[in-house]
Amino acid sequence: MNILFVYYLPSGGVETLNRQRAIALKKRGINCDFLYYEKKRDLVNHHEGRIFITNSDHEIRRIIQDGDYTAIVITSDFHGLSRFKNLGYKGLLIYEIQGLGKEETAKIELPRISPFISKNADAILVSKTPHILSILETISDLPPTFVMNNCIDTEHFGYRYMAPGKNPKIAWIGRIEENKNWHEFLQIGHKLIHEYNPTIQLYIFEDPTLSSPIEREKFYRVLAELNLENNIKLLSNIPHEEMPKYFSFIGDSGGLLCSTSITEGFGYAIVEAMSCKCPVLSTRSDGVSNSIIHNQTGKYYNLGNISEAFIEAKDLMSNQVLRDHIRTEAVHHVKREFSMDTYSSEFRKMISNLT
Repeated sequence: MNILFVYYLPSGGVETLNRQRAIALKKRGINCDFLYYEKKRDLVNHHEGRIFITNSDHEIRRIIQDGDYTAIVITSDFHGLSRFKNLGYKGLLIYEIQGLGKEETAKIELPRISPFISKNADAILVSKTPHILSILETISDLPPTFVMNNCIDTEHFGYRYMAPGKNPKIAWIGRIEENKNWHEFLQIGHKLIHEYNPTIQLYIFEDPTLSSPIEREKFYRVLAELNLENNIKLLSNIPHEEMPKYFSFIGDSGGLLCSTSITEGFGYAIVEAMSCKCPVLSTRSDGVSNSIIHNQTGKYYNLGNISEAFIEAKDLMSNQVLRDHIRTEAVHHVKREFSMDTYSSEFRKMISNLT
């Protein structure tokens, strides 16, 4: 069986998901190919299957004809549903929802695009994101909806001992844009450095091709205003296979991953950090509710409450008993809830139910 997954760019959480599920589905005899409309950086991580990068109707038609695909899964691009039909595709078309920005945006966008989905898609695939599921329940006449947790290959993406060095590292991962809320991370980092431990280093992992010049200019201005230039390290486009080393290193340094997102559809960086024993402090963004249980597998703070974030981060860094408990429980939780075997089994059942 062949499946084609379609998305805009080979970057971010969807690209991570594609690579993870390619490994999982291969074990079930499902071959995965990947079509991205464009790329904005040279680095494209290994995907286990063929990667096509084109937005040309002529080339996409050839890919469809040659691929013999049982199903095509189109993430986010609802216009692509009718486009692929017009290009001659006769098999299953599945529309996948992996976050739609802020919850307020999703409440507007999902009802707006639902007629396109109903007319052209055979099914909807969505991760267990509570606010998305709630919105879908209010919309009538949608095709069958299949809900499954995303997966992660913990056999290859897991803890690796790295000499931690002397200074705690606090990491942030994302695009320099509003929803990822970089400004709040810098405020939290500033407070921790000036009121708790002046040796803390802030690590920002980002893809600079996905931020606007205006937003980057604002970022550097705030960095200077908070006098954080000597405490910060920008890491751009780190290959995915290198990230377990960084997460493990950050965890062993006594630090943590801080996720400040306003809304998060799933939060792959959070699950990946947890699998590498790097503790996580996160906003109570809806999509991470499946991964973080407060004081069990991670910690929460309320969006915008810098003082609360400071208290929770300090507790996570200084309370060694709690820290060790969270690091251990997080690994167990990820293996149990986001297993490759479960994902591939549910995905295969979905295809069987639709054919």
